Amino acid sequence: MVDSIRKLLYNAVGNRAFPGCVAGVRYGTKQEIIACGNHTYDSDSKPVNENTVYDVASITKAVPVSCLALKLIDERKLGRKQRLIEFIPELAGAYKDIITIDNLLTQTLDFDFRLSQCKNLPSEQILKKVLEVDLKSRPGFSYSYANATSILLGIAIERCCGNDLAQIANDTFFTPLKMDSTTFYPQNIDREIIAPTEYDSWRGRVIQGEVHDESTWALRPKIVGAAGLFSTVPDLMKFMDMLLNGGVLNGKKYLSPQIISQMYTNQLPGSNQCVGLGWELNQKSFMGGNCSITAFGKTGFTGCSIVADIKKQSGYVLLSNHVYPERKPDRTDINRIRSQLGDMVWGL
Repeated sequence: MVDSIRKLLYNAVGNRAFPGCVAGVRYGTKQEIIACGNHTYDSDSKPVNENTVYDVASITKAVPVSCLALKLIDERKLGRKQRLIEFIPELAGAYKDIITIDNLLTQTLDFDFRLSQCKNLPSEQILKKVLEVDLKSRPGFSYSYANATSILLGIAIERCCGNDLAQIANDTFFTPLKMDSTTFYPQNIDREIIAPTEYDSWRGRVIQGEVHDESTWALRPKIVGAAGLFSTVPDLMKFMDMLLNGGVLNGKKYLSPQIISQMYTNQLPGSNQCVGLGWELNQKSFMGGNCSITAFGKTGFTGCSIVADIKKQSGYVLLSNHVYPERKPDRTDINRIRSQLGDMVWGL
């Protein structure tokens, strides 16, 4: 199996899906980490290794942001049906009084704008837009993926805990799990161990060691819940191990089995959509055609993904810079690689 995965990834490098990647797979009690390729396509580019740091983009929404909210729900410090306006009274716009924490965790807010269109505004105006924009429809009825939803969740977590999001994540997960290479502050680590993401014409440079997502970058210095996390495969494997072990790792409890079960339980029954609490659920397009209905995970635009299945006690992490040197027209190539990797893991 490891040889098959290595062949898949080296073929992907050869076909220029990405210049390099690191994959971590778990099946039962066994784990393997496979690194292949280089930071860039240049002949003198540094080879990647298992400790290469990647911008994991929207994986941030799940690890750590949604899981922080789920822990607060576990501890009864936050309620799923609690209204967002209790934490963010400056909310304005249509339906502001009925938006709940559940709506944020299930991505069921239909915003009347795209955050990427606001990247040239000052940070305070971008945040004001998120807080005051109207919704196109009543919250809670349809899945409508948006960065703004996770930004609101991050703010609610901060207001609930009385601290900034990065510090809460460090205290709750990263430090006790010994995720020592995981950070919202890539400027504090050696730039040479971070894979570059993309040449960004908007910023006029190759993005390396700074957040790739434009609106998240524009919101600096505020850390937000939509993107901005940098991590490694070994660190994310520790987080996945904790989830697969029922919320416990090395004798410390992080989440209850009951709240983890909601990650792989469809929160929109009766619809044609399948959404876990805080995670994407049963998405064969990137999880593989052989994934089970309890497989849950998250992808990042830069070319990253994490997928786990509690019942199979299996999962994988794939980190890559698929958007280097420039983003592709669609996700066909990276999703094909993700799903093939997933099927290799599920077939064990």
